[in-house]
Amino acid sequence: MVKRKEFDLGLEEMQHILAQMGARVDKALTESMEALKNGDIKTAQRIVKEDPELNHMEEIISEIGAKLIATQQPVAKDLRRILIAFKISSDLERMGDLSVDIAKAVLRLEGQALIKPLIDLPRMSEMVSVMIQESVQSYLDENVDLAYKSAKDDDQVDALYSQILRDLFSLMVDNSKTVSQAMLLSFVGRYIERIADHATNISESVVYLVTGKRPDLNQ
Repeated sequence: MVKRKEFDLGLEEMQHILAQMGARVDKALTESMEALKNGDIKTAQRIVKEDPELNHMEEIISEIGAKLIATQQPVAKDLRRILIAFKISSDLERMGDLSVDIAKAVLRLEGQALIKPLIDLPRMSEMVSVMIQESVQSYLDENVDLAYKSAKDDDQVDALYSQILRDLFSLMVDNSKTVSQAMLLSFVGRYIERIADHATNISESVVYLVTGKRPDLNQ
């Protein structure tokens, strides 16, 4: 009973940290997009500066999980819970890196006026924010239905990303002076699209955790 209690406490700590990581990633994405819209260099600099904190949280997850495996020797679903926590922390850390990439795009713009009002990119970011929240919550609740719902939202994100690329390409064709910034904004779209892919990875991990079978939701 003592070993089981220690395992449950360790698992709860990992889940708590993963929930914090999810909230931080969501905040970083939202704030980086606001910084892009407003040319807010100070906020972008802060997002870049805070990135190591997310890396540290991933390291803590690895340390707790490794200790549990060594001391508790979990099997079956208990072992999956730890391995999935490793995978999810890795996905969240990468999502944080991509949010930092958006912030760095703001810094590269150096406050210059945008070539067009940002409408679709913020919409895309908002959709991905929901995916982040849903995928992390599906893990905490071991809710397969929510995991599938979050993964399905990725189709809409991909469709909007394609539309953004078409619009930016048209701008570049019409005015060669827009090429540099249009390319930068297309990269931002790619970063957001990749964050959505990682959120879908989390949903896949949840399905695997609960069912023991790993689906391919990232198509």
